[in-house]
Amino acid sequence: MAKRVEVGIVTKAGRPRFRRVEVTRMMPHGRYGKYVRHRTICYVHDENDESGVGDRVEIAESRPLSRLKRWRLVRVVEKAGTLDKQIAKGREVEEELQAAAGADPGGADSPPESGDASQGRPA
Repeated sequence: MAKRVEVGIVTKAGRPRFRRVEVTRMMPHGRYGKYVRHRTICYVHDENDESGVGDRVEIAESRPLSRLKRWRLVRVVEKAGTLDKQIAKGREVEEELQAAAGADPGGADSPPESGDASQGRPA
């Protein structure tokens, strides 16, 4: 029998080598056909303590390893902070571009330099 492989997010990492992973999947409702979100909680064995809370991980079904653990960690697909770091880096680049544009006098994006227009009144 083939082993099932799932991808989920680590929701709890309290004890060594023990992770709780939430696997979410979208399935159509039996009667109405609307797609609804189903979640399954899997208890996972993480031999090397590679994963942390918020990481996206790939897990595979295994023989019973303890009273609750029936899954083992295959690999960490994505670390928790990578998306936040990418967003922060994008903001830094955007700020640098704005600072460079502000240093350029008479740029195309700068507003007109009229005394009355700066106070909101037409010239």
